[in-house]
Formats: sequence, C-alpha cells, structure tokens
Amino acid sequence: MPSGKNQKLKLCYLSQIMLSKTDEDHHLTMPEIQGYLEDCGVTADRKALYKDMEALKHLGIDVNGQKTRGGGYDYYVASKTFDVAELKLLVDAIQSSKFITEKKSKDLIEKVGTLASEYEAEQLKRQVTVHGRVKTMNESIYYIVDDIHRAILENKKISFEYMKWNVSKKMEKRKEGLYVVSPWALTWDDENYYLIAFDEEAGKIKHYRVDKMKSIKIVEEKREGRADFREFNLAEYAKMSFGMYGGEKTHVIIAFKEEMVGVLLDRFGTGIPVKAAKKAGWYETDVEVAVSDQFLGWIFALGDGVKITGPSKVVKQMKEKIKNIGELY
Repeated sequence: MPSGKNQKLKLCYLSQIMLSKTDEDHHLTMPEIQGYLEDCGVTADRKALYKDMEALKHLGIDVNGQKTRGGGYDYYVASKTFDVAELKLLVDAIQSSKFITEKKSKDLIEKVGTLASEYEAEQLKRQVTVHGRVKTMNESIYYIVDDIHRAILENKKISFEYMKWNVSKKMEKRKEGLYVVSPWALTWDDENYYLIAFDEEAGKIKHYRVDKMKSIKIVEEKREGRADFREFNLAEYAKMSFGMYGGEKTHVIIAFKEEMVGVLLDRFGTGIPVKAAKKAGWYETDVEVAVSDQFLGWIFALGDGVKITGPSKVVKQMKEKIKNIGELY
C-alpha cells in the first residue's frame, strides 16, 4: 500500500492521540487510531502504525498493546511523566494558593490537564474546598517573580513601588519614591509569596510581599549584603518570623502542657529542646523568634496551655498586649 498523506506529521499526531486519548483504563483499537489520524488529515496503514508504535517507545512514550477478547489488540499509554494523583496535588496547590489570581489559576490548571489523558483531565476539574479564599488581584505577579529571578541571576539590585490597602479598598504607595534593595531569595510563607532582600539603607535583611510590589525594574548596580546572606538560612528565617512580620530576634522560653507539644514541634521543628518544667505536667522549650505582635497573638491564641516564661521583657510585652486588648472591650 502506498504511503498516505501528511506522513511527516504522522508520528507527532500519533503521540498526541495516544497521550490524550488513552490511559490504563481507556484503550484504542487500530481502526480507532486510524480514524483519529484521518481526522488530523493523516492516512496510515496498519503495518506502518505497528512500526510507529515502536518508534514512540524509543521516544520514551510507554505504549502498550493488549489482546482483546475478540482476538485483536488495543493500545494505550501505560505510564506518563505524572500520574493522576500527582497532577491532582498540583491542581490543589494552584487552587488553594492565595497569591495566584483566579484567571491564572484557571490557565495553569488547563495546562496541567494537558499532561494527562482527556479522561484523567476531567478528574482535575474539581474545586478544592477553600471557602472565602481571598485571591490576589495582582495579575502581573508572574512577571515580577521572573524579573526578581533575573536580577538574582545577574547579581543586580531592583527598584519597585511598594503598595498597601487603604480604607477605600484601593492600593496606594507606602511611601513616595522607590524602594531599592538587593534581592537574594524568594519564599512562600503563610500562603503568600515573599522577596527576601538586603536593604542597604537600613543595613539589614528585610522581606516584601511580592503581590504588593509594582513597577519593578532591574537596577544596573551590583547587589549588596553578600556577607549577611552567606550564613543566611531561609528555613530558619521563615520559622522565626510569624506571618513574615519582623521583630527583635530573641531567645524566648515557652512553657506548655504536655498535650501542646505537637503544636510547638509543628511550628519550630523537632530540633528544639524539650525538658520537664517545675510544674507537674508542664514542659519548657527555648526558641529563637522575631518578637512581634503576630508572635504574641499566636501564643495568646493557644490559650491556657502555653505561656511565655522568659525573658522578662518579653513577658512584660505579653502582659501589656493582653491588657491593651482587654481595654478594647
């Protein structure tokens, strides 16, 4: 039989058909494959398609043939780069991420769906139950992140406007003029994306919400703060900062009831010391944190099962915070 038309495109179309139309639960017979190819404007005989299936295997596509009850064969792709469980995990992360806009979430999930068969892709069209999720409205966040990565790669500073909400529900500048910092890392904490940078004017490491950054530009100046970041541990920094709010770095002694140990280990990691306290049924740990209103609020929210016992200045801060809150009511 003579070669059919559009032969140069045949292997490309065949791979798309097998990846999108088949999986372990959905197979195609040879006539069905020929039909799909004809829909793409490609004709092929059976013998040629057998060789094409072998070619797909050499290309890394796991095409399997299975004998049917009628004595023929059907074909399917047995394994892919991602299995459905992995793709569902990616979709869940995208849908529940506050810093990804609704529009971009939809676009990304559609792209993730192309990594599965069309039947598996239907399983990805589900809604993660995150009632009242507030999504960012900064559609340019992806380009901002790209610019930050480029500045880090090129060892350059960046400038940007830093925004905040006002009571009219509008975004406004935090200050007149631009922020100029040396970017060193990006991190995702408490459902938000943050830039970790060195502020030369303040002489210290600071962090900034990426979705609140605007009009970012790469500055033709080399980054500062290399010595500060040489010993910088991003994981420790995020663990120490509650909600990424800054504060004075302090060793704090926390006493807690035995049933609260999991809360402390989940927050600070299993490397923290745990020892018995003088009071029966209570234990103590010593952790380094950025003492901020957010840290004190976290302690307060844990109720009567956790308390700060030292140092005295932090105990005093906690007492004053509780008093001030009480006066509001």
